[in-house]
Amino acid sequence: MYRSLVALTFATAVLGQQVGTLTAEKHPSMPMEVCSAAGSCKKENTAVVLDSNWRWTHVTSGYTNCYSGNSWNETACPDGKTCATNCALDGADYAKTYGISSPSSGALKLQFVTKNSDGTNVGSRVYLMASETKYRTFNLLNKEFTLDVDVSKLPCGLNGAVYFSEMDEDGGLSRFPSNKAGAKYGTGYCDSQCPTDIKFINGEANVDGWEAGSGKTGTCCAEMDIWEANLDSAAYTPHPCKVTTQTKCEGVDCGNGDDRYAGLCDKDGCDFNSFRMGVDDFYGTSKTVDTSEPFTVVTQFITDDGTDTGTLSKINRFYVQGGKVIPNSAAAVEGVDAVNHISDGFCKQQKEAFGDNNYFATVGGMATMGKSLEKMVLVLSVWDDTAVSMNWLDSTFPTDADPTKPGVVRGRCDPGAGLPKTVEAAHPDSYVIYSKIRLGAINSTFAA
Repeated sequence: MYRSLVALTFATAVLGQQVGTLTAEKHPSMPMEVCSAAGSCKKENTAVVLDSNWRWTHVTSGYTNCYSGNSWNETACPDGKTCATNCALDGADYAKTYGISSPSSGALKLQFVTKNSDGTNVGSRVYLMASETKYRTFNLLNKEFTLDVDVSKLPCGLNGAVYFSEMDEDGGLSRFPSNKAGAKYGTGYCDSQCPTDIKFINGEANVDGWEAGSGKTGTCCAEMDIWEANLDSAAYTPHPCKVTTQTKCEGVDCGNGDDRYAGLCDKDGCDFNSFRMGVDDFYGTSKTVDTSEPFTVVTQFITDDGTDTGTLSKINRFYVQGGKVIPNSAAAVEGVDAVNHISDGFCKQQKEAFGDNNYFATVGGMATMGKSLEKMVLVLSVWDDTAVSMNWLDSTFPTDADPTKPGVVRGRCDPGAGLPKTVEAAHPDSYVIYSKIRLGAINSTFAA
């Protein structure tokens, strides 16, 4: 909800739009399955690619960085277009530099902090690939998406996130001629927070107004958060937008500060966090869903007429652990019906009960979200939060709000536990493991 990623902290952590040749790019394998019915699943040989914001970029004629610390190389990058021409985006050593590995077939381990010969990498973000040059796109309407997760080594203040963003299949390669790298090098990112820390947007460097790791423009698109979680808290959240493709924003459209409820996207979304919804014994270590052990997460996208072309009406959640199917907890907040799914009705009641702005409805609610679900790209990441220390997920938020007010407390974590300086020092060995990705017809991808 308040995603603000910090990529590599060493000097060579930058990206560009030309293609470098100093490091070979080899996408780690992460096969998935597509299921037409229970017990009838076919394997797809998918892989993952590292987001371009983490990659080393240098001048095309050598090794000189195009970006160091929080500053652009003024010689190579006097403006966005020139920078895109002068700078090359190179391949990645996934395991050694970024802590991204495959512990088994169909599994992906994302290490939180990785020490390497160049310095320290913090967090990562990868996308599922259908081929060497295209992201794997998903139509989620009237489907269910399932994966296994292991958050047993993911403490307070961290977020193992699995979500869908309405990115271009080719990473913007065809829409923006100055982008020569494309999906093969993880370009074209966008989400509902319209992030302004993306160094290249629409094939040009985000140089104008760049200060302290953030530029003048952002990159917006609809986002469906399947899984934002750690050991203590978890949420799933649709974030619709007024736009239906990756869109560059500036000013009010980015929705920053006082413009939060005037921008292109619903940054708050409509979240279902069991703890926030009044059930504090459902998710966590030794709870109903025991986060000390791996489990399966199932998300169903129900349409009003039960077809792939219908209008999104409801998003269901189930878990599978220890041979048991566990339905999502039901809401236990005064003024909210005791449902365990997300719908327009649930969102309206939740926003009223918590005193929140229902920008979700203003932007178009479930129907608008459903349109975006027809063409989504899968994102997997691990990150800490430089903006608000992940308090919106697992602690009290806002931190100065009355904790007895409904919706303020989202988990058991101390508000200070998620400070990046604190969590990076105390828990550098943290990691998350994602595995067994499946897409299929309703009730086809999981069983007790």
